[in-house]
Amino acid sequence: MITLFHAPQSRSSRMIWLLEELGEPYEIRPVSIFRPQTGEGAADAANPHPDKRVPAIRHNGQLLAESVAIVLYLTEEFPQADLGPVAGEAQRAEFLTWVAWYVAELEPALFAGLAGELAGSPAKQRSYEVAMRRLEGALAKGPYLMGDRFTAADFLVCTAINFGRRIFPESTALDAYLARCNSRPAAQRVQVLDTAAGLQQAA
Repeated sequence: MITLFHAPQSRSSRMIWLLEELGEPYEIRPVSIFRPQTGEGAADAANPHPDKRVPAIRHNGQLLAESVAIVLYLTEEFPQADLGPVAGEAQRAEFLTWVAWYVAELEPALFAGLAGELAGSPAKQRSYEVAMRRLEGALAKGPYLMGDRFTAADFLVCTAINFGRRIFPESTALDAYLARCNSRPAAQRVQVLDTAAGLQQAA
């Protein structure tokens, strides 16, 4: 059984989507976190995350924290879910490149945009524009980052853009991509499971 340590409406919300995609048994353990945007909440002693943040999962006695580590672990551990090429499979290198690109390029561009830092930093503006060209180029070739196959890299990119859509350029291709990802049944179920009632239902 996979255990997700989760705070509603946080970075761990998207992990419910990932777990629903896997189709494997899991449980949700609600924890409280400090929310710096509002100054509300507090670290939870029951949260095993090293920094008392979310997400974190426990599986087979192992603790994983941080979204990318969780994504790579679960993709490899449950290959039958077909969420990405595993070691030895064709396109594994491309998949890993997209996951690393998400961390190294898209997230910094996202948070620079949300913080209003792009206009005052030519370097950050250039990085943002490079990231957008890379994303738009991929979407021009296929419905997903790796062509016809939805992978956990799409999951990461889609959830990030959902969070900060306002700082990304107007684009029918980008909006269509988000609609394709967000229309997946697993993504739809998150809207219920992320609520307090949904947490009780999932427990």
